[in-house]
Amino acid sequence: MASILNLLPITAVLYLGLAGAYLLVMPLLVYVYLQKRWYVASSIERLLMYFMVFFFFPGMLLFSPFLNLRPSPRSV
Repeated sequence: MASILNLLPITAVLYLGLAGAYLLVMPLLVYVYLQKRWYVASSIERLLMYFMVFFFFPGMLLFSPFLNLRPSPRSV
């Protein structure tokens, strides 16, 4: 019984780390990747992009109000 109580803080830290990675770290990496490769991606790569957006959708919703993925204006 005592060993189970000793594992509870480790389990809580592990769950918080995984939740932070899923909701904060990976969506930011996906946004950076999308911004760099959106206009030059091949069809297979675009399929991977769509999958990553779908997979990390909750985290993407957290960052979507703050990030701007519009292309920069062209010089004429």
